[in-house]
Formats: sequence, C-alpha cells, structure tokens
Amino acid sequence: MQGNESNTSKINTDPLINIEDTHSNEPILLFDDGNHQVYWLGTQMPNVFRVNIYLIKDGDEIFIIDPGSRSYFEEVRSMINKIGDAKNVKGLILSHQDPDVSASMIDWINVNPEIKIITSRRTNILLPHYGNSNYVYYDIGDVNSYEYRFESGRKLSFVNAHFLHFPGAIATFDETSKIIFTGDVWAALDIDNNYVLKDFDKHVMKMNLFHIDYMASNKACRGFVEEIENLGIEAIAPQHGSVIPEKFVNDALEYLRELECGLDLLYPDDL
Repeated sequence: MQGNESNTSKINTDPLINIEDTHSNEPILLFDDGNHQVYWLGTQMPNVFRVNIYLIKDGDEIFIIDPGSRSYFEEVRSMINKIGDAKNVKGLILSHQDPDVSASMIDWINVNPEIKIITSRRTNILLPHYGNSNYVYYDIGDVNSYEYRFESGRKLSFVNAHFLHFPGAIATFDETSKIIFTGDVWAALDIDNNYVLKDFDKHVMKMNLFHIDYMASNKACRGFVEEIENLGIEAIAPQHGSVIPEKFVNDALEYLRELECGLDLLYPDDL
C-alpha cells in the first residue's frame, strides 16, 4: 500500500455500528480512510435471500463485488450514481456464477464494454451462458497471482473457497479495510436481518438454514478457514444476511471450522 498511513484516518473506527434501517435505498459507507472507501449497496427486496452488493472505490477506480441479478440492476446503478458515475465502474468481482450474484454482468457490460470481469476460471467458463461471451476477463489465478492492484498500489487478495458451494468459488480480501467479501460463505437466511450482526448465538440458526444444505462438507469448510484465519480480518461481508463485525469474526471462523454439512450428513461414515 502506498502513502503515509500515519496521516490517514477512518471516518469510523468501527464503521459498521449504528446502522439500523434494513431497507435503505442509499449506499451505506462501511469504511473510509480518505482515499479508499467501501460501501454496502444491497437491495430493497425484503425476503430471506436479500442480496448484499458491495462497492470498493479506490481513488477514481470503482469495483462492484457480486453485482446481483438483472432485476436489481437499475436500483444498484442509481445508488452508485450517488457515489460517482456508474459509467466509470471499472470491474465486477464475481465470487461464483449464480444468477443472484452475477446475472447483471450483462447490463454492466452494456454500460461499459471495457469493464473487467474478475473471477476464477471455473466461474468464467459458465458466465457466457448469460448471453454475452464478449467481455474482458481478468483471471485471478496463475496469471495474476490471486490479487488485483489498484493504481494507488493498494491490493485486493483472492482466496479459493472450493466447494463452498461451487468448485470455483472465491472470496475477496480488501487489504486496506480488512473486510473479507465471502459470497455465500457465512450467508444467512432471515427476512429481518440487520446490516450488522448484533447477536452471534441467535444468528447461528440463520446460517444453518443455508450452510447445512448448500455447503459441501466440513473438510471444505475447514480448508477455507485455514486459508483466511491469519489475514487479520476486521469484518466479514457475505452475499446474504448480516455483515459480521470484528468482535464476532473468531466466532464465525469457529462456526465454519466445526460445521457438519452437505456430504457429512448425506453420506455419514457408518454407511
């Protein structure tokens, strides 16, 4: 990261507090050090699969993480125009290929044909099925060493989340804000989710409703935890449910480490 860190300051030392309205149509600032911002965009659709959409702005570079379905496109574009010009969105980071994550990539390509589609190779294989195979693909893997560097020198790191729930799923760690964007990992199902988690014990049941059926196995979960547990995470931002603040990060890691799900339950050892 470039610049003198002693001269930067966050607008909020805990940027995820005092956020109560669960159906806002305004972008919500989660992090700001003066040069680098993270916003929650989300959607107003009140259902258990409420989609969390996130935006990272570094200088003049704007990236969207998991832009959502086509039905959300106009709502999301309107919110982005309150931050900057939506035509200047430089890239879409896709954790996997599901339509609630990725389908609006078609609309964003129409806005900016040079927009980068940043994802894993396994995800990229499936994206042309949305109807457009003519796009700029940024391979997070071997070619780019699982990272993206902004023009400022700040960095996003990408972590494989194999079989959680897609073989080519990825998470994105913003090394500036220390927020990890995890796609469906730590997703929760609840129509009344707040933006920010306040009671982890009550939240476990809401995560179970998703994870037990969708995630492959405890082995996959433990492998992902081992990849990320030493990153210094200060918040977890899943695609469904509440953002998990720093005080619950260790609880979230332990939840995933111990979770029995998917194949563990369908094909127990005694079969």
